[in-house]
Amino acid sequence: MKKIIYSLLLICLSNAYAKSAPINCETPASIACVYGLTSSVPGCPTNATTANPQGGWGAIAVVEALDNAHAQSDLNTFSTQFGLPATSITVVYTPPAPSTFPLTTGCANLLPASLTPPKNCETDVTAGNDPCDEHVADIEWAHAMAPAAKIIMVEAPSDNLWDKMYAVCYATQYVKNQAGGGGVSMSWSVSEFATETGFDRYFQTTPNIVYVASSGDKSAPANYPSSSPYVISAGGTSLIRNAQGNFTGETAWSSNPNVAAGSKNGGSGGPSLYEPRPSYQNSVAKIVGNARGTPDIAFNSDPSTGVCVYSSLHQPAGWFTDGGTSIAAPALSGIINSANHRASSSFDELTYIYGNAIKNYHSYWHDIVQGYNGYPALVGYDFTTGLGSPQGYVGK
Repeated sequence: MKKIIYSLLLICLSNAYAKSAPINCETPASIACVYGLTSSVPGCPTNATTANPQGGWGAIAVVEALDNAHAQSDLNTFSTQFGLPATSITVVYTPPAPSTFPLTTGCANLLPASLTPPKNCETDVTAGNDPCDEHVADIEWAHAMAPAAKIIMVEAPSDNLWDKMYAVCYATQYVKNQAGGGGVSMSWSVSEFATETGFDRYFQTTPNIVYVASSGDKSAPANYPSSSPYVISAGGTSLIRNAQGNFTGETAWSSNPNVAAGSKNGGSGGPSLYEPRPSYQNSVAKIVGNARGTPDIAFNSDPSTGVCVYSSLHQPAGWFTDGGTSIAAPALSGIINSANHRASSSFDELTYIYGNAIKNYHSYWHDIVQGYNGYPALVGYDFTTGLGSPQGYVGK
């Protein structure tokens, strides 16, 4: 009887949370309005903009650490709240990475996926760092921006970079085999390291997959894997709304300006220490020099102007406002997916993005000219927001 009463209480609480999202967070419709993905509504107000994105193809895989058994039900609540189509996610559990890593064969010859879920994310919940929230934020915002794409959640057995990179291989294969192509989103990053180029092959071997990675949340410098020339680096912005709640502009996400770069809260970026400038960045060589520059593009990531997320494992459970470039990665994955260019690789997609920006920059991108993450926002490309934030689907 106690179990029945407790279950009913949880259902009631869940329904109560589902009835109304926070009023101070960006919705799928308000974001779509701000970035020109749907019909324009004056001011794109969060409480009066209702048109959601409609696109998407193939699949988007999000790579996570540990297991969140509530992810599907949380996504259902999110989708119902905002009028998004219901979708069933595929969950893949990956084994630990081999001891000899990275594999010289790239993502070939994988072990069978595990039948046993990894450790529950709830066991690693600490103040200010909730891995359970990451799972649902990623699937909710990939789905929000590409509602017609399949969603695959690939769960690594630990937060270790080696395990997560091995999980990227599984994500690649599942997107290829289940949907014939699409994207892989990585809402995590680490400091660059001298042998990182050995992992780059993981993003090169499978056609029709576009990889997007968070640039990082601690300002400059660049981080990996977003510094790989075979990955789209997702930076962060802050939205500006006036007293009436109308969208009026956008700046780079950068706060506490009086502390050293690397200690700030804000979108990471800068020239890579180890990756050379790829050919698609020749047009911005005066900024990046001979190094691969990050980020490439950006999305609203400031927690103070953040997006709505539903998590039954959040503290407290329910709706909350989320930010970080960990939101930018799945959201931009969804936008690129819905743009339907269907690039053969991330390198091809980046060549397409930068090439179109040369000809039609201000038609395709919001140029962010305010903010400082250790590097200043500039007219055109910079190390704070890259080319800028999306303006419609064309050129993506």
